[in-house]
Parts: sequence; C-alpha cells; structure tokens
Amino acid sequence: MAKNLIIVESPAKAKTIKRYLGADFQVTPSVGHVVDLPKSKLGVDVEHGFKPEYHVIAGKAKVIEGIKAAAKNKKNIYLATDPDREGEAIAWHIADRLGKVEGDVHRIMLHEITEKAIKAAIANPSEINHNLFDAQQARRVLDRLVGYKVSPLLWDKVKRGISAGRVQSVALRVIVEREIEREAFRPEEYWTLDASLEAKNPPVFTARLYSHQDQRIDNKAYKLPEAEARAIIAACEGAPFKVRKIERKEVRRSPQPPFITSRLQQEASRKLYFQPSRTMKIAQRLYEGKELGEEGATGLITYMRTDSPRVSDDALTAVRGHIDARYGREYLPDRANFYRSGKTAQDAHEAIRPTALERDPESLSRYLDKDELALYTLIYNRFVSSQMNQAVYDRTTVDIEAAAAVFRATGQVMKFDGFMRVYLEGQDEANDDEDAANLPLMADGEILKLMGFKPEQHFTQPPPRFTQATLIKELEDKGIGRPSTYAAIMASILNREYVEEDESKRLRPTSLGRVVCDLLVKAFPDILEAGFTAQMEEELDGVEEGRENWVNTLKRFYVPFEKRLGEAKEKMPEVKRNGLPTDLTCDLDGGTMVIKWGRNGEFLACSNYPKCTNTKEFMRDEQGKIQLRAAATPLPTDEVCEKCGKPMVRRRSRFGEFLGCSGYPDCDGIKRMRAEPVKTGAACPECKEGEILERRSRRGKIFFGCGSYPKCKFASWDRVVPRPCPDCGSAYLVEKTTKRDGTLWRCPNKECGHQEAPGEPIVPLHAPEATPPPIA
Repeated sequence: MAKNLIIVESPAKAKTIKRYLGADFQVTPSVGHVVDLPKSKLGVDVEHGFKPEYHVIAGKAKVIEGIKAAAKNKKNIYLATDPDREGEAIAWHIADRLGKVEGDVHRIMLHEITEKAIKAAIANPSEINHNLFDAQQARRVLDRLVGYKVSPLLWDKVKRGISAGRVQSVALRVIVEREIEREAFRPEEYWTLDASLEAKNPPVFTARLYSHQDQRIDNKAYKLPEAEARAIIAACEGAPFKVRKIERKEVRRSPQPPFITSRLQQEASRKLYFQPSRTMKIAQRLYEGKELGEEGATGLITYMRTDSPRVSDDALTAVRGHIDARYGREYLPDRANFYRSGKTAQDAHEAIRPTALERDPESLSRYLDKDELALYTLIYNRFVSSQMNQAVYDRTTVDIEAAAAVFRATGQVMKFDGFMRVYLEGQDEANDDEDAANLPLMADGEILKLMGFKPEQHFTQPPPRFTQATLIKELEDKGIGRPSTYAAIMASILNREYVEEDESKRLRPTSLGRVVCDLLVKAFPDILEAGFTAQMEEELDGVEEGRENWVNTLKRFYVPFEKRLGEAKEKMPEVKRNGLPTDLTCDLDGGTMVIKWGRNGEFLACSNYPKCTNTKEFMRDEQGKIQLRAAATPLPTDEVCEKCGKPMVRRRSRFGEFLGCSGYPDCDGIKRMRAEPVKTGAACPECKEGEILERRSRRGKIFFGCGSYPKCKFASWDRVVPRPCPDCGSAYLVEKTTKRDGTLWRCPNKECGHQEAPGEPIVPLHAPEATPPPIA
C-alpha cells in the first residue's frame, strides 16, 4: 500500500508524475478548484473584513471525499498544484477540506514535470505560502465585488445578462479608445520618389529620395507633396547623379530571450495564427505530459505561466553543450546570454523552455499532434537561439546627389547567421538579403546613369485595431493583468458581445461594447483608468510578497468604489429604455430610430415606442456604419392555412423558422416546422450501434440524440463535436461555454478531464439544405 499521497489538478499531470514514482506514492487529481464563491449571491461579507463564503463546486463533493479517503493512513501528503497564485489557492482549499490528518501535509512546486524535478521537490518540500493564497483571494474577492455590484447596474440601465469586470472593462476601454482614434483620424497624402540607377558594375538598383535642399524627407515630420516631387524630377532629369558618400559598417543583431507567457502568445499568433486561449491550452498539455511510446507520459516544457526570462544553471549548461555539439563552437558565445525581467515581473518561475534538449521536435513528431508539434518547435527553437551568438551583417549605405536632391540606397549582406540559423524573427530575412545582393559595387565620385523615376502616391494610415496578441502586449506594457489572466481577459470580452473580430481577426467594439464602456468610464473614471488598474496589480504583488495586508488593500479600493456605485445608480442614463440615438428616421412616424438590445442582439426601434412599434434589423460595414438589412421575402410553400385556406409561407422569429399564413395580420394561423435530423458522424456512447444525430425539440431547441431512438434513449443538450478524445479515446467531444474559460471542447468522460480550444470538426455538423425541411 502506498505510504505517500500527491495531489495535483489534472488527470494528465497525475499520470505523468505517477510514471516517475514507485509503489510508495499514490497520485490523485482534484480536477481544478474544489471550492469557489457561490454563483447565486455576492458571497463576500464586506462588513466583516471581506470574509469570503466558499462553497463546494457542483460535482466536486465526490472528488473531495475521494481525496480524503486516499489521504487516510498516508505518512506524507504532497500538494503539487501549479506553482502560481491559482495553484496555491487550490492547495490551500484542499488542505482546508482535508482537515486534521494523520500524515504531514507539504507543498511542493513543480516548475517542470520531469523525474529529476519531481524527486527534488519531494526531497525539499515547503509549506503552503499564506501570502500567495491571500493575493489570490484578494484578486478573487476584488473581481467579485466589481462584477456582482456593477453588473446588476448594467442590467437595469442597458441590457439584462451583460456584465462588468475589473480588468476586462479596462481592456474594453483600450479597444474602444483605439476605435475612437481611428474614427478621428484623417489621412494625409504624401509621395515617395525612387530613382532607378545604373553604375559601372551591374545590376541596376533603386535609390529613394532622402533629402531636398537640406530638408530631410522622412514623410513623418515632413511629408513630400506631389508638386515638389514633380519639381524634383524636372530638376534632376538633366543633372548628373554622383556618388557623394559610401558608408560600410558591420551591424549585429542580437537574439531574443526565451519565451515568457505574453511573448509566447504573441509569437504563436503571428507565426502559427493561434489565439491566446488556444496557445495556453496546448502549452498546458505539453507541460502536464504527453505519451512518448515506451518512455511513457513525459512533461515536455516548463511551467507556461511566467513573466521572467530567467533560466536555471542546469538548463544553461545543457543548451550551451547542445549548441556546441550541433552547430559548432562559432555559434556559442564566450559567456551565457542573460536577459532582464520587466519592471512588473514577479520572477517566480523560469522562462518557458523544453525540459530536455535531446527531445528535439523531429524526434517528437510521431507523438504530438500538428498544433502541439508547432508550438513545441516554436518554444524549442526560441530557447536554443536565445543562447547563440549574434547574427552579423555588412551594411552599405550610398548617398547619391543630383541637383539639390540626395537619394539614398541601402543594402546589407549576411556575414554570419548566428542565432538566425535556428530562429527567424520579424520581417522575412531572405528579402533583405535579396535587396543587398542587388546593390552593385560603387566608388566615391562615380557618375551614375539615370534609368527612370518612380513617383508614388501614399496616404497615412490610422492606428491599426488590436489583435488578441497585440492587445495582450498593450496590456502588459501598461502593467494590466498578469500571465495567468491574459487568455481569460480575451475570452471574457469576446463572450460578452462587447467586442467582435473583423475579417482579419482584429478586435472591433460593438455598439453595446461602446455604450457599456462610455457609461462605466463616466461612472467609475478612476477604476477604469489603466494606471489605477496597474497600481492595483502592484498592490496585489505586495500582498504576495508580504508587504501589504489583503484586507487593507480591499478597504482602500472599496470605500471610493461604493460611493461611485451609489452615484451611478442615480445618474447613469437609462439606455435600456431610451436606446442609443442614430441619424436614421422612422419611416412610419418620422421619429428618431434608436439602437436597442434584445435576446438576439441589437436592433433598431422607433424612439416613440410604445406609440410606434416600428423595428428594423441592421448590420455594420467595415467602418462600423449602420446598414439596414433588406427585408426577407417569405418563401411560399404548398401548405394551406387551416383557419382561412390561404397559402402558408415560411417565416422566422426569435425561436427559429415557422409556417405562417400569407394573410397575416388578418389571419394569425401558424404551424411548427420540424427539420430533418443531421448526422454528426459520432457513435452513440450507450448502445454503440446508433449514430448521434442533431435534432430539434418541440420548442425549437437543438439537442443531440441517438439515431436508434426509441430503442436507445441517449440524449445531450451539449453540442457534439465528432473528434475523438486524444486522452481516453471517447468517440466524441462536447462543446462547453463558461464565463471563465469561454468556449472549449471537452471530453464527456468526467474521469478524463481532457479539454481543448475549438478547431475544425472532422465532419460538418450542419449539412446544407437542398430542399425545405418537411412540415410537422
């Protein structure tokens, strides 16, 4: 019988750890948090030191009982939850629920799940960090106070079901303010002027206008107008083009540090087109362990929530040996490269790196799926390149004068690839090399032959909308949020319908998002200010470091917040009742059309409601301007109205399609429509014979049931995704949406716990309708 118990969060992590330990150790998962604040009420006693009221999460009572049973007669109990505030809170609550036990309770930190790290952690256990728990508890209570106090205000004033959050609202403000900048932007015209020149040596090359009459032409401080560009062409066409100066110098480019969380999310977005939530889900699987054939479950990367580029001495020794052996001594610096952490970094964990350099991406390609391999390759190559020598270029700059103008041509040739042999960054380096190779050898004073001019018109561009990755960078630069919160912030603002992604996956605020942001900024100007939020993050860091008391921190926040909240209840405009005015006019009574929000989103309504009930659907173009939707013409059917005998037509309501009498409003006859079941391609988990079908209930709600009904009664309200579970082999996954995690695909097997970011299902769930569905 096992003498020791190790408690972790996930089954995958438990499986990996168990592989490295003998029969003396039992490893059991908690499957995340076991307790939380109640959903039905505030759950915080403000009057008595902000005491939180924790309840056991639904379905976790059995988990807690299982952990208690496993802890009986154990000599040592090790809490090995993730090494961050969230993990410390889980460990604290598990220890609290265990109560008094026979064995000793220890806390161990696993920054990587390898045999060496696990055994070292067990040999050197610590106690639960009370300060770390207090910091997480303060954040949880703080976010609960803002969410549960401000959200009901928005329900009364704007729309029921929407919410506010301490950090998500600041992120929304950043997006809205960028959109306002774009709307206020007025493009300015400017011109560039290129000269095609030929030297004594080939090839022909291009030089760009650099200055004119000693005025620097950078199209920033000074923008070249078309008239001046034409005048320069006229003046230079008959003038000699003479090489005035040639400057040659060596340029070095340094490698980037290994990944921290925010940089990994940004680079995965830029190179792999992964959204932050998808990146973190994949990274979690790589950290917790993957099956590697005979080697078994193995943790492949270090902990993926970190803000420090620090690397352990053992890892530095290993990577320097790897570089020397694989790439040669010339790629290895004399001393290891060291990188500084950011100003707000907690420096609690190492950078994200591979746990073993001998596991290169090529050797793991048969064990990892496409996304896992792509992300692992990115992490592996970035870490190796961070400890390699600089890349070296020979750069040549040639200034050429003609009349009162100076043209400049620049080229560079790679002299030594250095770290770029492993990891390319930024712009395509091949293009730079191509341009450099086309610059001919020239001498001072050489007269060049003009082959032609190329004047080109340009316009200044507005600041770009944020992508999820660039928004994370902006929040990080402003000191808002921490590594563990970025993905949750992105999911939150998208799921609340405050922000939508345009065709290029850039974030654009919806009209609802703008209204909510405007109301909250006016009601709580300090709380929604980026500097205040950053300061709050620093105070939470102070709690973690023992410099601040968590209750005093909350008091300093809550007193002015409560005052603002009371004022907002009295002064905040009634947008829910009055709507948001537009420049459109009601075509029935001439009133102003206003934007309102209902169960199915935004719509236009007459401001004279209830006297006028005119409503219209609308959409927005790329600039966000309102475009009315064309009224849909009801489709005729062969059905006849049972009330009046007129033909029935297909209509649509908020509950879906139905058949209505063509004589409406004189006749209100209707019939329900029933669509044919849609095949999903997934086998029924109960009878193993039927196929799961997508069906509609009598009320029009979609559900999934076995095709062998009534022989088999299997049914599920969760959307079925025909993708096998990679962990337990379940024939399908189900789609779940929560406020915290957004939309995820999860294994229906509760004992498995597998979850992943949504991707493309193996087969389509909704087949196109060739003919109208049959009548019920």
